[in-house]
Formats: sequence, structure tokens, C-alpha cells
Amino acid sequence: MISILLVEDDVSFSVMLERFLKKKNYQVQIAHSLEKAYGMLKSAKFDLIFTDLRLPDGNGLELLEKVREDIPSLPIIMMTGYAEVPSAVKAMKLGAFDYISKPFNQEEVLNVINNAVNSGGQSFAHPKVKNKPDEEIVEKSSFVEGVSAASKKLNEFVSLVAPTDMSVLITGESGTGKEVVAKSIHNYSHRKNEPFIAVDCGAIPKEIAASEFFGHVKGSFTGAVTDKSGHFEAANGGTLFLDEVGNLSYENQVQLLRALQERKIKPIGSNKEIEVDIRLITATNEDLQEAVDRGDFREDLYHRLNEFSISVPRLSDRTEDLPIFADFFLERSNEQLNKKIIGFTDETIEMFQDYRWPGNLREFSNVIKRAVLLTQNDFITPEVLPSVFTQIEPKEVRFSTKEHEKELIIRALKEASNNKTQAAKLLKITRKTLYNKLKEYDIH
Repeated sequence: MISILLVEDDVSFSVMLERFLKKKNYQVQIAHSLEKAYGMLKSAKFDLIFTDLRLPDGNGLELLEKVREDIPSLPIIMMTGYAEVPSAVKAMKLGAFDYISKPFNQEEVLNVINNAVNSGGQSFAHPKVKNKPDEEIVEKSSFVEGVSAASKKLNEFVSLVAPTDMSVLITGESGTGKEVVAKSIHNYSHRKNEPFIAVDCGAIPKEIAASEFFGHVKGSFTGAVTDKSGHFEAANGGTLFLDEVGNLSYENQVQLLRALQERKIKPIGSNKEIEVDIRLITATNEDLQEAVDRGDFREDLYHRLNEFSISVPRLSDRTEDLPIFADFFLERSNEQLNKKIIGFTDETIEMFQDYRWPGNLREFSNVIKRAVLLTQNDFITPEVLPSVFTQIEPKEVRFSTKEHEKELIIRALKEASNNKTQAAKLLKITRKTLYNKLKEYDIH
């Protein structure tokens, strides 16, 4: 029987949900606080966690981060009565399997549980190694070529570098699809029939990074009860994708550089060297050159990784592509949820185009999946979109409109008394993006 931990401070709601789930033959235990949840996780084993976003002694994101460290394979579903897309995006980035907004119907709850259990909790944002997908999945998650100027440039770069063995550094904001670009480079290369191993460097503690990358032999350290192959060996002949490479410690950077230079690895505790033939693709949402200037990232490793760089544009800079991505995510969501939604109303598409999409493609995919689940008719209407879409001002000037950017930036800086952090919040962009724009328009 599937065991569920329900973390919810609303007593009446938690009792109602518990009764419903028990009728569906699920075993349910309730915790009304983070402290209680932590204690129950230590004393019992669960197959799934439902947690509210807001709790009396903290929030669901704290629980999510804790579980990701201690029990990385345990799927977590976030619940929120506030339908906050940014919070949901952050939860997905931290490794949540999915999220649902209150109030939700019974069918929605059962669908989410089935998806989590059937997938083993592996969300696309899962911070562990993702095994090579089979040919069908590769085809389903293939690179979507947009028609905007930004997309055409991206497509050109992918097609140019894919047939080579050059190391590629992919940059871009969170949620822009950096891993999809990396997979596309692999799929269009001569290594396409070999493994594609993806690793989130931010999820690997520096103390065990060497073991994760290069493997170890039994007895080489406490806890090494069996031999283990590392990511380099698993990717041999294929492509190794290191996401958020800027999060590696300085010591781990040295180890990575040595492996890339020598094309050989030595598992911890072993005297045997293993030759590896890999194509390395890395990604980051920070400026590695600035990290080099600060002394946080090795310059020699940076140049080794940056033989060719690709910048993935924000979704707000690809508005012409929104209908294309919408159709792609709709088709995928229909398959995942066993639905047959035909398309979107014109008003819905207009709302998509007026929204800034701070979570980029990841947020877009989540919004459409949720809308597909809630839609009972043939077309997705504004009524099934998160509440943030109803708050968009129709005459809002988009920040991505070039002729207005400089004026908007200056106005925001004045309103924020030249506080750049506050100005970035007003503009709904990252502080890093604001600094880039200040440099671009020579604003002092």
C-alpha cells in the first residue's frame, strides 16, 4: 500500500483529504508542522509527500530542501492556496515533482499521485543523474525550433557546434531550457547513440564530488560498501552534461580540469586508471567570467569549458515563439494526462504574450500542464490559468520592447532612489540582467 505523508496546518482540510485518500486505498499520516514532519520522516518510510507551501513554523520549501538532501528519491508535491507561480517555479527548481493549487478536485489529486508513483518521483528538475532516455522519450522531448530572431540564432549555433567535439558552455536564466539545448547538441552529434549523462553540480556536496564523478572501489572510505562507477565512466563514448557548473568547489574544479586534460580517471581507492572519451557540455545561469575575476572559478578550467558558448534567450525575448511552444507543451501535457484538449482561445494566447514569464519555459510548461488538467472543454480559457494572469494590466509595456527599455530602466532607478536591487524587482528581472542592461545602454 502506498504511504503518504500529508504536511498541512489546516486541520479540517487535512482531515478531509486524509479521508478521501484512505477511501482510495492510500495510507496517510498527517503532520501539522515542519517539526512534526521531520520526526515522522525519521521514524517511518513514505512513498510520497504532500506539503502545504505555508506552515506555522516555516514553509514547504524548507521541507523540500531537507528531503532532497536526506531522501532524494522521495517525490514531493507542493500545495498552495495562493497559486503563486514564482513559488511553484522555485519549488520545481529545488526538485519538487509537481505542484497543485487549492482548491483542487479529486481527479487532480489522483492524477498527480499516479504520475509521481509511476515515474518514481523523477521530475525534470530532479537534482540527480538522469539516465539516458530511450529513443521514444528523446523524440518526444526534442528541441523545438522557434521562428523569432533569437531562436534562429540559437538554432544556428546548435547546428554548427553539434557535429564537432568542442566543449560547449551554455548560459541563460533558470528555466530557459539549457538542458534541452544540451540534449539537442548530443542528439545531432555523432555520439547520439551513446549515453547522455546529466548532473546537477549544485546538488553534489564537495566531500563526495570526486566519488560521484570518478567512482570508488569497495572499502576506500567509510560507507563504500560496493564498487561504484562515476559519471565520467557512465558517459564514456557519449556526452557528460554538467548543469550549474559554477557551483563546484575550487578543489572539485581542479579534479575536473585534471580529468579533462588527461582524459583519464582514477576511482577513489583504485590504482587503475580508466581512459574516457566524452564530449563535455556545461551550463550556468551566472556569469563565469565574473566568477573568474573574483577568484571563485579557475580561469584555465573556464577556457577549457568555453571552447564554444551558447546563450539561451529568455522566453520574454521570444514572444513570436509563444504559440509554437504552447502547442508543443499542450501536446505533451495531453499525452501525460490522457486528455484531448484541442488548443487555446485567442484571449488565452494574448495573456501569454502579455505576461513576462519570470520562470521562462519551465514555468510555461507547468502553467499549460495545470491548465490542461483543469480544462473540461476543448479549448484552454483564461479561467483555468493561475491568478497571476488575471492581474496583468492590458496596456502594460513589455520590458523586452527595445525602444522602451532604457526609459523603463531610468524610471525604475529613479523610483528606487538608484537602489539597483529594488529597481530590478520593479522591472521584474534579475539584478544580473539589470547590470547587463546598464552596461548595454551606458547608464550611470
